[in-house]
Amino acid sequence: MQIYWTKISKIIEEAADVKTYMLDCPEGFTWEEGSHTHFALEGFNAGDKPNRSLIRHMSISTLPHENSIGITTRIREQCSEFKAILRRLEVGNEVAIFKTHSNVPLKREDKNVYLLSSGVGLATFRPLVLDYFERADKVNQIHSLNIDSSRDFLFTTTFASAPDKKFTSQFTDNRQDYYEEVKKLAADKEGLFYVVGSDEFLVQNIEVLREQGVKPEQIMLDKHQHQVADFLSYDLSM
Repeated sequence: MQIYWTKISKIIEEAADVKTYMLDCPEGFTWEEGSHTHFALEGFNAGDKPNRSLIRHMSISTLPHENSIGITTRIREQCSEFKAILRRLEVGNEVAIFKTHSNVPLKREDKNVYLLSSGVGLATFRPLVLDYFERADKVNQIHSLNIDSSRDFLFTTTFASAPDKKFTSQFTDNRQDYYEEVKKLAADKEGLFYVVGSDEFLVQNIEVLREQGVKPEQIMLDKHQHQVADFLSYDLSM
């Protein structure tokens, strides 16, 4: 396993409690849209065993051509040790990244794509949308639906409806409106539904989609394959 140590080049305040940490690209480090990485703080590997409290599984919110690795995260006032340390970091501080992989690359199967996310989960989808804008091959259209009760919606420049590019974007601030919209989108029985958020959010979305007749193979989750099987084994008869 290769560990890449790199420096924070910029810190962007995306919203009141959301920051994007832009990291220098280490030589030889590559990734694709929908990628996540293990993001670790200094000292995580100082002992005999890795200090897991200093490691988090994070999505990369940028594409390689942007020449920077973006890690977008929400840091609330009451937060974990990891987030508390992260909040104190400054430009020039070192962090580590390793075990980078994409569970949700953009599928190009001549179908409509629906991106369903909660809050900062939108960061996972930003690279997919940018990749689609650059190359729309074999994607009919993309629709993004995000719920964020803070109403401080993220990446509004990227997630702005662009009819000429066959891209539409929707934001909602409450669950009732959000799930009503999900039901409408699920009327597309051939569409591909990507879901990113907390485990509870994934379960609720899967339940709504399955009840509307969407098949498990049409649902994409930012999880390892064995975890995906567990989430999609939801029994409609229960």
